[in-house]
Amino acid sequence: MTLDIQPNPEQLAQAAADFISAQVKAKPDLSVLVATGHTPMPTYAELARRVRAGEVNFSRVTAVQLDEYLGIDDDDPRSLWSWMRRSFVAPLGLTRTVRLDSPRQFEAAIRELGGLDLAILGLGPNGHLGFNEPPSPPDAPTRTLALTPASLASNAAYWGSWRCRQGPSQRGWT
Repeated sequence: MTLDIQPNPEQLAQAAADFISAQVKAKPDLSVLVATGHTPMPTYAELARRVRAGEVNFSRVTAVQLDEYLGIDDDDPRSLWSWMRRSFVAPLGLTRTVRLDSPRQFEAAIRELGGLDLAILGLGPNGHLGFNEPPSPPDAPTRTLALTPASLASNAAYWGSWRCRQGPSQRGWT
């Protein structure tokens, strides 16, 4: 693993877009696990700019959904599927996606792809990756889980005035 520390969010977005673009150029049918949240949005915007400029072609890339809130309609702007489509799939012109519907179907689709080539992940306030809440084991399967108070607090801004006593549950890929 290589650690690449960037001094600010703009340079992080450029460095990440450089890396992702290089991966797509090396393997045009790349499968990429896509995070939502605020951190990757500048990177996705830079990738979209590069696609529009003809610098990189994502037409054969498969976007794989990382996680999703349960009980939210696909078209709800809070849906992570909706967010992934708005921020990554549509701007990059992707037509190949893998939904996180049922764990069994999802894992079968990942196997059919031959696994994942790249994962774009965010680090949560409690150290989680991809909503694998502590103390999730490293080999935890795709599953439904309750979000921790730290994750609920960090995601509260996405929910506006909607409140739930226990918070939304989420499926997560590991």
